[in-house]
Amino acid sequence: MEVVKIEVDNIPLEKLVKMTDMGHIKEIMSMDKVCFSGPGVTKIDRDFYMINETGEIKSYKHTDNRSQGIDSLRRTFKKIRHIINYNFHGDENELAFTLTYVENMTDVKQLYKDFERFFKRLRYRYGKNIDYFSVVEPQGRGAWHCHVLLKFNSLDKIYIPNAEIARIWGKGFVSVKAIKKDIDNLGAYLSAYLGDIELTGENMRIVSECCPGGVEHYEVKEIDVDGNKKRFIKGGRLYLYPTGMNIYRKSRGIKVPKDSWVRYSEVKKIVGSATPNYSSMVYILDDKDLEINRIIYEQYNLKRLDSQDK
Repeated sequence: MEVVKIEVDNIPLEKLVKMTDMGHIKEIMSMDKVCFSGPGVTKIDRDFYMINETGEIKSYKHTDNRSQGIDSLRRTFKKIRHIINYNFHGDENELAFTLTYVENMTDVKQLYKDFERFFKRLRYRYGKNIDYFSVVEPQGRGAWHCHVLLKFNSLDKIYIPNAEIARIWGKGFVSVKAIKKDIDNLGAYLSAYLGDIELTGENMRIVSECCPGGVEHYEVKEIDVDGNKKRFIKGGRLYLYPTGMNIYRKSRGIKVPKDSWVRYSEVKKIVGSATPNYSSMVYILDDKDLEINRIIYEQYNLKRLDSQDK
């Protein structure tokens, strides 16, 4: 199967499309061929699933193939973007911070245990009505960091010094930051940061060993980091994640946005005069280059429309 990107066509107003509503961000997906009969299988656990029509139990084929693992990670990062944009908005009762270790800690299971203890101590200190969303990030040397978003639901605003969070964490360096109000697509901002890796000699060596065709085939972009220009390999960090691992966790109060099927004309009523800030169209081809499906993606950011109107 092959995915081919081409110039975007217009979506007919009467077309039924899938809309993911994240508040001020709306993502649209239009497909030529859609199946509404419901899922054909039911997942039992990570190893087994049931075919709904027959009740037959089958086992999943877990992949060790890196390219298939990367495709799965890209879908996971899309879900991460959706969850972040749905739940976090740069309010004064929200914080973002990074937890690191003094030593070169390479055991991700231990990281999860340490985070659970940390969160219990944080709730003991600041109250139980706190929600979190955490994503683990692999470093080139094999160590792990943990990026955390917090929402203090009982407070109008929150400020916690680095030293206080570091004391509660107790494992190493901590960087605490208020979520910037001027970032209007927080999910994309953070997930891109987690997926990209700084272009250094050591990181080039590590990524080159994993990347099909070598690192020279991957896009390098320049980003301002605390006033300094740094170069990053786009998507390079994805190759450092082990296949099949769960890279994010969340508390019960963090909700997953729901998809709905609506006419495209209804979408246009919701977004008004806004034009897509992102759009793309892809053809899905089989092994004989015959078209399987055509998919159009659009994203609308209504905060950008508001800023244009002022």
